[in-house]
Amino acid sequence: MTRPSGGHRTVARTRVLIVDDERQNRQLLEVMLAPEGYELFTAENGADALAIVEQERPHVVLLDVMMPGMDGYQVASRIRDVTGDRRTVIIMLTALDDPSSRAHGLGAGADDFVTKPVDLPDLRARLRRLLQETAH
Repeated sequence: MTRPSGGHRTVARTRVLIVDDERQNRQLLEVMLAPEGYELFTAENGADALAIVEQERPHVVLLDVMMPGMDGYQVASRIRDVTGDRRTVIIMLTALDDPSSRAHGLGAGADDFVTKPVDLPDLRARLRRLLQETAH
């Protein structure tokens, strides 16, 4: 479990939790998103992610699908149980691009999917859209 990174904290900053069992994937997303001004948290597994969700209440969770132990689908479902609402945006990150994986993720509570390797402009646009939708 990693504490926030990316500059100094401001009250109105959007909190983003990056969950991936591979350190280089977490670091890549941190490098991509830090210039956007998000307050970033990272977790390498589902248990750490859920602890951060309970304590920090991130606005967005970028969640790897395939992880040992608790997979991304299980984590998404548990996040929905912990938060009790749909205001936390869950974007699943996956190398799988098939309809059954998407359906499974949506059923578990995901709001969107991003295929790896992550395209930064696409991720930015999805984050903006989903954050605007949940703000209303």
